[in-house]
Amino acid sequence: MTMSQADEIGSTSSLERKYCEIKFHLQLRQNKPGMSSTLVETVSINYEDFNDSFLTCGTCLCTYDGQEHNPKLLPCSHTVCRNCLERIAEASTRDTGTFRCPICRETITIPRGGVIAFPPSFIVNQLLDLMASQRRDVIPKCSNHTSQELLFCESCDTVFCNICTGGNHNGRGASEHTVIPFSIAIKRMSEILLYKAHLCIRNLNTACEIVGDEMTKLEDSVDRTMDSVNRSFQDLIGAVDKRRHDVLQMVKKIRDEKKRVLKEQLDLIQTEKSKVQNECEGLQYQVEVRNITKKIGDLNEKLDALSLLSEPRENAFMKFDYKHNNALQGIVSAMNNFGRIRISTTYPALSTAHIRKAVTHLKSSVLITTVDYHGNPRTTGGDPIHVELRNEKNESLQVRLTDSDDGTYKISYTAFTSGKHRLSVNIFDRPIKDSPFVIDISEHNNPVARFGSRGTNISNFVQPVNVVVDRTDKVYVLDTGNSRIKCLNKDFAFLSHVNDTGLDNQSGTGIAMTPGGHLVIVNWRTKYVTEISPEGELVNKFTSREFVEPINLAVNSRGDIIVADNGAGKLFVFNSSGRMINKIGTKGDKPGQFKLMSSIAVRDRDEIVVADNRLQVFSRDGKFLRQIVADVNAKGQYGGVTVDHQGYILATRTEKGRSIIQVFAPDGKFQFVIDSFDDKLKRPSGLVCTRDEHVVVVDLGNDCIKKYRYK
Repeated sequence: MTMSQADEIGSTSSLERKYCEIKFHLQLRQNKPGMSSTLVETVSINYEDFNDSFLTCGTCLCTYDGQEHNPKLLPCSHTVCRNCLERIAEASTRDTGTFRCPICRETITIPRGGVIAFPPSFIVNQLLDLMASQRRDVIPKCSNHTSQELLFCESCDTVFCNICTGGNHNGRGASEHTVIPFSIAIKRMSEILLYKAHLCIRNLNTACEIVGDEMTKLEDSVDRTMDSVNRSFQDLIGAVDKRRHDVLQMVKKIRDEKKRVLKEQLDLIQTEKSKVQNECEGLQYQVEVRNITKKIGDLNEKLDALSLLSEPRENAFMKFDYKHNNALQGIVSAMNNFGRIRISTTYPALSTAHIRKAVTHLKSSVLITTVDYHGNPRTTGGDPIHVELRNEKNESLQVRLTDSDDGTYKISYTAFTSGKHRLSVNIFDRPIKDSPFVIDISEHNNPVARFGSRGTNISNFVQPVNVVVDRTDKVYVLDTGNSRIKCLNKDFAFLSHVNDTGLDNQSGTGIAMTPGGHLVIVNWRTKYVTEISPEGELVNKFTSREFVEPINLAVNSRGDIIVADNGAGKLFVFNSSGRMINKIGTKGDKPGQFKLMSSIAVRDRDEIVVADNRLQVFSRDGKFLRQIVADVNAKGQYGGVTVDHQGYILATRTEKGRSIIQVFAPDGKFQFVIDSFDDKLKRPSGLVCTRDEHVVVVDLGNDCIKKYRYK
């Protein structure tokens, strides 16, 4: 069918033919011969045929209505209009009171109320109502083949005539096409259009309610903010009134002090006045010259003394000064900056969350980035964010929300069970984009970095056994098979190799760092302990006749060197110059004894942690304190042990064919294991913690080192 044929659909005379589609049309899909399309057929009845068969009186051939041709139901179940019944009854009931049905000729008795008393034909009335409520569908026909109904392919979105296409419909899309009559397609599209319109209206109504609710919340927020402003300024006014009261009290206090001094002076003047008056009484009767002369001398002295009383010992000066410093200017400036109205342009529906990979027992985080309605990043914080995190049992997990005050927020949490967790993030009680989120928390802790493989180059190891870090987290790996120490930065980039005679014979097995930043190495073949600088310069070297098989060492806070000797079954303690100062333990498997030591470490108060098939803790002086146990029934061997700056104890262990890293709290309570599930450990040995809460582990079986998060 051409576009012109489609344009003629609205004007073709064939559209004047009326059809009534039966709603229980057959949804039969069948493949027509020569067509790969699926035709959905509907059963339709010509409107005129339907009208003649069901809605027309069989006697007068008039269409039923609600007036003269009101349909009446006869006892024989046929329907005749009231006008015909009245005419038939009037001609046939003169003697018998009956008449014959004009359709089946059955004798019908006229009811007592006459023809009008016959019941209405409800089914015909319902069909009339149905036809009145239903539109008469137009059946589009092909302009070239007026007897052919147009078809519509839903797969190709194409209108076509079956004859015009030669009985085949080959359009684009899938190998099978869904084809329906074009009239049905128009109806479906109309229904879809109406549904979409109703859906839009419903969504608009919902949006109207939401925006209206937000306006109500805005008014409530304004009221709360104004109350807060009034309370805040009332507090400010109260502070000003308090200061005014304090200044007034200060004025009164100064007045009272000045008044007291002046009153004391007045009292003294009155006292002196009384004395003078008493002394002057009877002087006119005095005749002895000597007495008169003495009195005159006394009064002269008093006059000299009274000259001081004539000057007030206090003054009346008092003035309130508020311009002597910058206090007023500071108050004005503070008043201008007192309080602020915080608003937000954050649009929750466009704000996003960046979810990082989460592992049980490790701190995990989610970064929330907020934007405004136009998608522009927000640069300030303060949004009211509500966060809720729940596990598969619907238990709530503790979360911490940190406002970076730059439009981003950090959600921190630690999960202790694996599985899918549900995170909901709401701003202004509205969810952000894609909230709630599903976070799949894994129990497998894999390395965040790895370095090395077997060989002799700068990126290779041969039987690495131990590792230490300095204060800058520079990594020193004891590459035993290559008789050297490999120095790496904290990101595992190669820096240099350190060589020394203490590493000869591929026998350096223990390495430690002194408080001064020197490296200490023990060689189990030569039985020497060597102290060198990070550049490889010899600082000190010593041995002991009691050494049998020294395999590892550690250095405490005082610089004492503790050597673990498997052959002797003891710990030997030396001072920094190499003089032995203590011996700890004996061979055995009882508490405080050593069976097959692999590593030692020093923790707070210079306590010593020794690893064999157990973890044992000794005091600085060598007293056995306690044993640290993860599983009393587990059988295996520890490879290395270390203590971080917070007192956490980490140890590598191999048991039943698997190698793990165990993590213990400072009190010795077991926390969890690092299983390295996707990059399995093989005979892990030495390990050391960095200051950023990572642990570097020597993977002896894989000739490499690996770094893991453990917090």
